[in-house]
This record gives sequence, structure tokens and C-alpha cells, in this order.
Amino acid sequence: MEKISSLGRHLLVEYYDCDTEVLDSVEEIRNAMVKAAELSGATVINDTFHHFSPFGVSGVVVIAESHLAIHTWPEHKFAAVDLFTCGDDVDPWIGFNYLKDVLKSKYFTVMEMRRGLIDAKEGKLLFKPVKAEEKITTNKI
Repeated sequence: MEKISSLGRHLLVEYYDCDTEVLDSVEEIRNAMVKAAELSGATVINDTFHHFSPFGVSGVVVIAESHLAIHTWPEHKFAAVDLFTCGDDVDPWIGFNYLKDVLKSKYFTVMEMRRGLIDAKEGKLLFKPVKAEEKITTNKI
């Protein structure tokens, strides 16, 4: 079987039953996200975070290797997080575990997507193209 590598790794995370005070603190969320990026081996470029009224935080940490983003719902003890890293020197799973601990999450779901699949033998992107003029529809739940 031929090896397939990728340009990036994208963790789509949902943290459940988290600490509501942490979820509603811009300072704690910002510090945790920046630290998660650094612990993962990423190079932090910039960040921006916002506190919503009456509660909730959204923010992004831009890294040289892509980004980390978070949206919190303290009223549901829930956070949705994207950890998207490119290259082989950054490990998004380290950031995932760090954030799980900081948020005091009791449950989580996580899915890893490989972005930009590459045929290791030929060094070319593997893809199944969809013509740009084709319409894409979504199913509503």
C-alpha cells in the first residue's frame, strides 16, 4: 500500500461539560489558545478574541502553520474548536489535550481531517475535482 501524506491536519473538536467560568473568560481562553499553539510547536503570528453579551467567547490564533479557533457557549458548558496545522513540525493533538484540561472538559468528540492529500511517491496532490459551476446542496437536519 502506498503512503499518502497531507499538507495539513485539521482537528474538529467539541468539548462538553466544561467549566463555565473558563468558557466565559476572554483572558483565560486567549491564554489557553496561545499556549496550546505554542505547546504544539506552532509559531504564533497574531490573535484576536471577543466576549459576547451576555456571555461567550470567540477567537482565533493565527499561526505561521495555519490557525486555531474557538467558540464557547458557557450556558451549555460547550466549546467548539478548530486546530488546523500544516507541516510536520506541529502536533495539533498536543494542543487538543492541553485545551481539554484547561476547559475541564468531561466529554469530547474529535475528528481529524487530513487536508491536501499528497501521493508520497509522486509528490502530487490527490483530489477528485468538482467543477466550479456545479451546485452543492446541503441537507438540513
